[in-house]
Amino acid sequence: MAMDLAKEAPNVVTEAGFKDLIESGYHVEVVCMEDAYRKNSVWHGLWVLRAVSDEGVEKQLVTARARTTGDSIQIRKFKTVTGLVSFLIDLGFSVVAFPVYQGQRWTYTLSQTEDNGSDD
Repeated sequence: MAMDLAKEAPNVVTEAGFKDLIESGYHVEVVCMEDAYRKNSVWHGLWVLRAVSDEGVEKQLVTARARTTGDSIQIRKFKTVTGLVSFLIDLGFSVVAFPVYQGQRWTYTLSQTEDNGSDD
Protein backbone atom coordinates (compact mmCIF):
# COMPACT_ATOMS: atom_id res chain seq x y z
CA MET A 1 0.00 0.00 0.00
CA ALA A 2 1.38 3.44 -0.95
CA MET A 3 2.13 5.87 1.86
CA ASP A 4 0.48 9.31 1.68
CA LEU A 5 3.25 11.58 3.00
CA ALA A 6 0.81 14.43 3.60
CA LYS A 7 -1.12 12.22 6.05
CA GLU A 8 1.75 10.20 7.52
CA ALA A 9 4.33 12.94 7.98
CA PRO A 10 3.09 16.46 7.17
CA ASN A 11 6.45 18.01 7.98
CA VAL A 12 8.35 16.23 5.18
CA VAL A 13 8.45 16.58 1.41
CA THR A 14 10.08 14.68 -1.45
CA GLU A 15 12.34 16.35 -4.02
CA ALA A 16 9.53 17.12 -6.50
CA GLY A 17 7.38 18.68 -3.80
CA PHE A 18 10.39 20.54 -2.39
CA LYS A 19 11.03 22.22 -5.74
CA ASP A 20 7.34 23.21 -5.98
CA LEU A 21 7.47 24.77 -2.50
CA ILE A 22 10.62 26.76 -3.36
CA GLU A 23 9.06 28.03 -6.58
CA SER A 24 5.94 29.08 -4.65
CA GLY A 25 7.92 31.27 -2.23
CA TYR A 26 9.30 28.99 0.48
CA HIS A 27 12.92 29.59 1.52
CA VAL A 28 15.58 26.86 1.50
CA GLU A 29 17.37 26.40 4.81
CA VAL A 30 20.63 24.45 4.70
CA VAL A 31 21.57 23.01 8.10
CA CYS A 32 25.09 21.75 8.80
CA MET A 33 24.78 18.59 10.90
CA GLU A 34 28.53 17.80 11.17
CA ASP A 35 31.59 20.00 10.79
CA ALA A 36 32.84 20.06 7.21
CA TYR A 37 36.37 18.87 6.43
CA ARG A 38 38.50 18.74 3.32
CA LYS A 39 39.81 15.42 2.07
CA ASN A 40 42.10 15.98 -0.91
CA SER A 41 40.20 18.51 -3.02
CA VAL A 42 36.67 17.56 -1.87
CA TRP A 43 34.80 19.05 1.07
CA HIS A 44 32.84 16.51 3.13
CA GLY A 45 30.33 16.97 5.92
CA LEU A 46 26.65 16.39 6.53
CA TRP A 47 23.92 18.81 5.44
CA VAL A 48 20.14 18.59 5.39
CA LEU A 49 17.63 20.90 3.72
CA ARG A 50 14.31 22.33 4.81
CA ALA A 51 11.71 24.38 2.96
CA VAL A 52 10.49 27.17 5.26
CA SER A 53 7.53 29.46 4.64
CA ASP A 54 7.30 33.09 5.73
CA GLU A 55 4.87 31.88 8.42
CA GLY A 56 7.45 29.46 9.80
CA VAL A 57 6.03 26.22 8.37
CA GLU A 58 8.96 23.80 7.87
CA LYS A 59 9.12 20.82 5.52
CA GLN A 60 12.14 18.50 5.75
CA LEU A 61 13.50 17.14 2.45
CA VAL A 62 13.28 13.33 2.35
CA THR A 63 14.21 10.68 -0.18
CA ALA A 64 11.53 9.26 -2.45
CA ARG A 65 13.08 5.76 -2.32
CA ALA A 66 11.75 5.08 1.18
CA ARG A 67 8.18 5.42 -0.08
CA THR A 68 8.57 2.56 -2.53
CA THR A 69 10.49 0.16 -0.30
CA GLY A 70 8.09 0.35 2.62
CA ASP A 71 10.88 1.49 4.94
CA SER A 72 10.49 4.44 7.25
CA ILE A 73 10.92 7.91 5.79
CA GLN A 74 14.59 8.82 5.34
CA ILE A 75 15.87 12.39 5.56
CA ARG A 76 17.83 13.37 2.44
CA LYS A 77 21.44 13.92 3.52
CA PHE A 78 24.19 15.58 1.51
CA LYS A 79 27.66 14.31 2.36
CA THR A 80 29.76 16.41 -0.02
CA VAL A 81 29.71 20.07 -1.00
CA THR A 82 29.59 18.96 -4.64
CA GLY A 83 26.29 17.15 -4.07
CA LEU A 84 24.85 20.04 -2.07
CA VAL A 85 25.86 22.66 -4.64
CA SER A 86 24.57 20.56 -7.54
CA PHE A 87 21.19 20.16 -5.85
CA LEU A 88 20.90 23.90 -5.08
CA ILE A 89 21.82 24.86 -8.64
CA ASP A 90 19.23 22.40 -9.96
CA LEU A 91 16.65 24.20 -7.77
CA GLY A 92 17.48 27.44 -9.59
CA PHE A 93 20.00 29.14 -7.32
CA SER A 94 22.85 30.84 -9.17
CA VAL A 95 24.85 31.90 -6.10
CA VAL A 96 25.69 29.22 -3.54
CA ALA A 97 27.22 29.46 -0.06
CA PHE A 98 26.98 26.88 2.69
CA PRO A 99 27.57 26.53 6.44
CA VAL A 100 30.67 24.57 7.49
CA TYR A 101 30.26 24.13 11.26
CA GLN A 102 27.76 21.90 13.03
CA GLY A 103 24.62 23.83 13.94
CA GLN A 104 25.16 26.63 11.42
CA ARG A 105 22.36 27.42 8.98
CA TRP A 106 22.14 29.30 5.70
CA THR A 107 18.93 30.45 4.03
CA TYR A 108 18.26 30.91 0.31
CA THR A 109 15.38 32.60 -1.47
CA LEU A 110 14.95 32.31 -5.22
CA SER A 111 14.14 36.00 -5.55
CA GLN A 112 17.50 36.88 -3.93
CA THR A 113 19.55 35.15 -6.59
CA GLU A 114 17.42 35.80 -9.67
CA ASP A 115 18.64 39.40 -10.00
CA ASN A 116 22.24 38.90 -8.81
CA GLY A 117 24.90 38.82 -11.45
CA SER A 118 22.89 40.77 -14.02
CA ASP A 119 24.54 43.46 -16.10
CA ASP A 120 21.75 46.02 -15.57
